[in-house]
Amino acid sequence: MSLEVSQLTKTYGTQKALDQVSFSARPGHILGFLGPNGAGKSTTMKIICGYLSSDSGSVKVLGQDAAKDPKGVSKMIGYLPEHNPLYLDMYVREFLEFSGGLYGLSGQSLKDRVEQMLRKTGLNPEQHKKIGQLSKGYRQRVGLARALIHDPKVVILDEPTTGLDPNQLVEIRTLIKEISKDRTVILSTHIMQEVEAICEDVVIISKGKIKVSNSLTKLKSQVGTTQLILETEEELSLEWFGSFEQVSFGSRGMKEVLISTTDAGEGRKQVMKLIQERKLNLVNLNQQKKGLEEIFREITQ
Repeated sequence: MSLEVSQLTKTYGTQKALDQVSFSARPGHILGFLGPNGAGKSTTMKIICGYLSSDSGSVKVLGQDAAKDPKGVSKMIGYLPEHNPLYLDMYVREFLEFSGGLYGLSGQSLKDRVEQMLRKTGLNPEQHKKIGQLSKGYRQRVGLARALIHDPKVVILDEPTTGLDPNQLVEIRTLIKEISKDRTVILSTHIMQEVEAICEDVVIISKGKIKVSNSLTKLKSQVGTTQLILETEEELSLEWFGSFEQVSFGSRGMKEVLISTTDAGEGRKQVMKLIQERKLNLVNLNQQKKGLEEIFREITQ
């Protein structure tokens, strides 16, 4: 594993921000690190990057302990913070040269790396503009180029697509997929669409604790349930559906109910039996598989 996080704990005063957080990330994969606001995502990312210290636990990057060799490990990590702090008065090329110099790059190696990042992130046409003149989408590209300038093996992106328009969103997603081919990428977010669009693995954190750590495919198959949508001409009572775990009224008021079931076939049989027993006039009976957003709400609530 490129990154191994083990039993991280962090407390602020009386509040435990992280409680025995453990997970790992594989090379060549994008890991979606999910959680509601305040769940502990950013705290975890900052500890991995060495900006914060944990009360206990460990972080290993390519086998090296971050606590024992923070400077060495920091060179292996590229980090794009949520608010993407940039020097707006600097020119794009100038900023990347400055950033590379901070990691010890110089001379021809620095020049070559800057050229490579300008090409990879599509910043060549903008390289002689001041960062403050760029759109948010291009500023995110500058932040990604800065995070990659020293060729890190692990890249951590904290909410990289927040505030982007649909076109910018697609461009940044494509760029993230491209950089993940030869390195480990961790995408911290609370936007489910981002995870479904580009991630292979998922970790879900809530209230400082890891709730799920699995591949996206397995998460959907193991946790996902089917939702039956029943509509009748008569008004329905939720009490009639006592054999189901979750039932609620739908968009058409008391004549439509939403039923969650882990066995769609058995669920349909029970619904049809109820229709016959209550002598109801069926208008519609549909089913749909729960998406990641519904699964996420179930886990974090």
